Amino acid sequence: MIFPSIDLMNGKVVQLVQGERGNKKIEIENVLGVARKFSKYNIQVIDLDAAMGQGDNLRTVKILCRQFKCRVGGGIRDFNRAKEIINAGALKIIVGSSVFKDGEVDILFLKQLNKHVGKDKIIIAIDSKKGKVVIKGWKESTGKDPVKLVKELEPYCSEFLYTYVDKEGMMEGTDFTTLRNLKQSTSNEITAAGGISSMDEIKRLERLGINSVLGMALYKGKIKLV
Repeated sequence: MIFPSIDLMNGKVVQLVQGERGNKKIEIENVLGVARKFSKYNIQVIDLDAAMGQGDNLRTVKILCRQFKCRVGGGIRDFNRAKEIINAGALKIIVGSSVFKDGEVDILFLKQLNKHVGKDKIIIAIDSKKGKVVIKGWKESTGKDPVKLVKELEPYCSEFLYTYVDKEGMMEGTDFTTLRNLKQSTSNEITAAGGISSMDEIKRLERLGINSVLGMALYKGKIKLV
């Protein structure tokens, strides 16, 4: 399955390289126009401002969820925000930094999130930089190995979103080695993001049973869906 990505910053669709605000390569004001282009797909919506703790795009997120099939991440740090986004129509929520407390997995938070939202609607983000899981807008390393982490987190979600931060927005290929190991380590669904740059890569991931999130390659026209 392919998920076109809509990353939101200051009410606009953007594409950043390695998540750096100062390294913006794409900026589009017409958010709904972009979403309409991708309307036959499930869209991955990420609120970058909320993820970075610099405001949010909640109003826009809710409008997108009401009109399109969306999965939503970015700054979902408590049960109320999780439920608010699900109630707005999101198919699933994506949580990342909130899964950790003082650098360790917060099992209590995950159990409560399961109770409030339901395991089937929870995606846990596994963002990897230099082989270790990073959080807080990809600025802080947990020192944890992605493959070992999914085994610990598997009971609390239905899907993992693995982002290869090293190549995010660079269209230089994704991390097939880790993705293959992740697939062998969990029965949960796996979706890959970061660096995917060709239909050949997408087909290769599909053969492994892994979904693809498309960002920069889509906006730059390297991959065409419509």
